[in-house]
Amino acid sequence: MNDIDHKQFMRRAIALTANVPHLPFGAVIVNRQTATIVAEGWNKSSVNPTWHGEIDAINQLICSKKNIAGSDLVLYTTAEPCPMCQGAVLWSGIETVVFGTSIRFLQDLGWRQIDIRAEEVVRRGPAWKCTLIGGVLGDECNALFQAATRNGTG
Repeated sequence: MNDIDHKQFMRRAIALTANVPHLPFGAVIVNRQTATIVAEGWNKSSVNPTWHGEIDAINQLICSKKNIAGSDLVLYTTAEPCPMCQGAVLWSGIETVVFGTSIRFLQDLGWRQIDIRAEEVVRRGPAWKCTLIGGVLGDECNALFQAATRNGTG
């Protein structure tokens, strides 16, 4: 694994949440070999309930027709992927996920979340490999969700 600056790419995921501050789920997919962003996304669940930030980024990657091995991809997301998104990560072959806010933190704020952590989805999908790295720029990501909660979202 090439050394890449997790904080740099998490900052970009955070910046993408400006598109939907009431649902601050931003995501970027990075080619670890070149340390370049190959896809971006943010929550568009007002259009489609399954269109989470991670799903948007994965769809952008697929539509770009970039042929990059999943082992070379890192997905950065402002919050721990929900079971649907973590399942999509596994099916797409992405082998590393870096997130800021945890599902537990979102639940503590009162956000509606399925109570299955990303690590459990990975554990129950033994045919796939995926490393999870949590808490990267956690305070900054948590602040996004706290602000959205204060403004009536969650």
